[in-house]
Amino acid sequence: MLQYPVRPSTMTYDDVNHLAAKIKPKQQRVELEMAINTVSPNYCRSKGEQIALNVDGATYEESNTYSVKMMDKQTFSSIQATTNTSRYAAAVFRKGELHVTPLTGILQMRPSFSYLDKADNKTREREAANEGGDSSQDEAEDEAKAITVRFARPESEQARQRRIQSYEFLQKKQAEEPWVHLQYHGVKDGRSEHERQYLFCQSVDNVPDLDSSHFLREYLAMLMPPLAEEKVVKPVGPSTVFSMAQLRTLPLGDQIKALMKNVKIMPFANLMGLLASGTDSTSVLRCIQQVALLVQGNWVVKSDVLYPKNTCSPHSGVPAEVLCRGRDFVMWRFTLERSVMRKEIASIIKLPPEDVKEFLEQVAAPRINRGWEFLLPTDADFIKKHPDVAHRQHMLWLGIQKPVHVSGEQRLKMAQQRAQDNHSSLQRDLDARRAESGFHIKQEPVYDGEVEAMDTSSPSPSSSSIPNGSLNGYPGAASPGFDHANGTGGGTASAELQDFVSKTFRKHFVLTLNELKRLFNLHLASMPAGRSVFHSISDHMLQDAVLLSRCKQILVPVSEQFLEFNPIL
Repeated sequence: MLQYPVRPSTMTYDDVNHLAAKIKPKQQRVELEMAINTVSPNYCRSKGEQIALNVDGATYEESNTYSVKMMDKQTFSSIQATTNTSRYAAAVFRKGELHVTPLTGILQMRPSFSYLDKADNKTREREAANEGGDSSQDEAEDEAKAITVRFARPESEQARQRRIQSYEFLQKKQAEEPWVHLQYHGVKDGRSEHERQYLFCQSVDNVPDLDSSHFLREYLAMLMPPLAEEKVVKPVGPSTVFSMAQLRTLPLGDQIKALMKNVKIMPFANLMGLLASGTDSTSVLRCIQQVALLVQGNWVVKSDVLYPKNTCSPHSGVPAEVLCRGRDFVMWRFTLERSVMRKEIASIIKLPPEDVKEFLEQVAAPRINRGWEFLLPTDADFIKKHPDVAHRQHMLWLGIQKPVHVSGEQRLKMAQQRAQDNHSSLQRDLDARRAESGFHIKQEPVYDGEVEAMDTSSPSPSSSSIPNGSLNGYPGAASPGFDHANGTGGGTASAELQDFVSKTFRKHFVLTLNELKRLFNLHLASMPAGRSVFHSISDHMLQDAVLLSRCKQILVPVSEQFLEFNPIL
């Protein structure tokens, strides 16, 4: 079927003289040459002559486009109106009968302006000839130049696919199919009338009975087929990428979490624009505070959302807990200033350069001589509109600030100082109790900031007589005259206490003093009423029981907890 969209249906080309016609069957391309009425009062003769002169020049040749030195014809080229014609047909109604013929192609015929390309080529040829002139004959021949022969590399499958889909390749394939020249017959021609008869059904033997109820049901089913679920082919992409249609099927909290996890940083206004229209901003604020923190009025995804528990860095294998602390420090610094220096950050958080760079790339961009600048401008409108949210987020950052802004070296010095102070206090108390008991115990030197390696060799004969409990400088349970009343020896309560401590350390291995006291209080609460032998247990008695259980005090640089015990078994 041929359509002529540039003219209304009342102005057909039926009476126009068709000079030539040709077709490329495989590509369904058609070209028609139609004569132009040069004697019409609407035809500009001078313009037609000028166009012919530009296209063919002043010479007379057989290959000229316009043989009469005037634009007396125009070419119509086809384009496909649709690639799927299975839903279209040509119908003819005659004597109460409807005859339907399926279509294999629908083409739209539009004027072709290829003659303008020919005119441009002629102009370029004339300019080249004028520039060259006869001077080329006087010039000496160019010297011989060496030619380097290069062999083409083997073409990969990916490169081949790109070449096949290129415009140049498609143009080449279209040019390879030859034109098939046709003879045009007008609408009133006898041959055309003969071909038009093929639109009518020639045999009525196979026509179904329209009165049959079975046929009517099938016919209605064909007109309105039942709805079938279309198999949607999802595009191949990363598993973390959602389409907006898929995203909006999730609950609001999951939508916000997925968006923040992929975007990393976003103003509140942009977030509302990505969500469905009509979404309550209060609900969005409540959900986003669970997965993001406010930095300079913009929302930045929380570290534990990007690095869940029991995961590690894909670059260095650093545990997620350490990554979260380092990233929180970077985010906290951006709450104080617009730009940070990468070297300064790396020297404080002590993480591999790849992880530090990843932290910064998520929320900042490098600037010359300014380090890494925060990616988005400060959203003062959000802070002004939601002061309660901004204040709550400020308090959260104050809570995060305390553990993240102290460097590792500072934490180590603080822990060592607290441990040394506590060790001195314990030593003075033990010295006082030893003086009261009248026993002289071997003293070990206290090393400042260093821990002496444990001696794992077999004991010497001279040391075999020393009770086992006094190897760390404290009296053992077998020492004679040991004062049990003061919590430094045996007795029922002391034996029960030492048994509890030994069992506890076999299970936990490493404990702080506060954690040991908590477990001991739980043990007391679980004992039946009236059966407890513990009346008054002080911290010193508990520490002595720990030391008598062959445990050792070590200095561990941890914040807020500085006294730990490790069993030596």
